[in-house]
Amino acid sequence: MESDTIKLLKECNAGCKTATNSMEQVKDKIENECLSHLIDYNNKKHIEIGDRCHELLNKLDKDEKDPPASAKMFTFMSTEIKLMMNSDTSTIAKIMFKGCNMGVEKLSEYLNDYKDASPESKSLVKELIATEETFAEKLKEFL
Repeated sequence: MESDTIKLLKECNAGCKTATNSMEQVKDKIENECLSHLIDYNNKKHIEIGDRCHELLNKLDKDEKDPPASAKMFTFMSTEIKLMMNSDTSTIAKIMFKGCNMGVEKLSEYLNDYKDASPESKSLVKELIATEETFAEKLKEFL
């Protein structure tokens, strides 16, 4: 159980970091005030959930997990290229929307992979999935 809990919390934490990195990356390019507020709000939610993952990992005497450097670089570069071609509201919303969908997919896989994780860690991942789904739904008006 503890092994699955640690793995699930590390993946949840890495997912939060990936999301916040992406939101921070587009922040300066957002011209639509409503989209800016939506992204700021969700960035804070991801930071809060990531902090809670970190706290639970600390209780287990485990370190948090950073996203792999290669994935981080790929995400950064692909976002930069998209924004260089077009940094309008719709493009930024699409980048965020696709990120939400990837997050939901990966987190759902991790829940299935780590079935023996603690109820508390599963609940935290489900909260992050719900956050991603709500964020994606609200992004639709900007697509």
